[in-house]
Amino acid sequence: MRSKSTIEFLGIWEQLNNPHFKPVEFDGFKKQAGLNSFTLTPKQWIESTNAIGLISKSGRYGGTYAHKDIAFEFASWISVEFKLYLIKEFERLKELEYKQLGWDIRRNLAKINYRIHTNAIKKI
Repeated sequence: MRSKSTIEFLGIWEQLNNPHFKPVEFDGFKKQAGLNSFTLTPKQWIESTNAIGLISKSGRYGGTYAHKDIAFEFASWISVEFKLYLIKEFERLKELEYKQLGWDIRRNLAKINYRIHTNAIKKI
């Protein structure tokens, strides 16, 4: 939570997913990030910016938990092997999706676009 790239990632994720996020506090953290004197705990981040992507609980069964988007990003920073597995799985799922849709989807889109264009010309 000290690096500038971590703070930027968390801030951008919150801006996209949290309508109650406080961007002014985020800018303050972003300016300080990377300095030797800068420290930020997940609890400070959550309380200051009204963040929802991280959850921090203290006590016996406490810990810091993250939304799956954030957890995937953190895990890919920690492990290159995990990142490569994630990329391969994404490619496999997109290929499977393409096979399910098949070439027919492109043909239908072209047919619909052709009708739209010809109808527009006829009206002129």
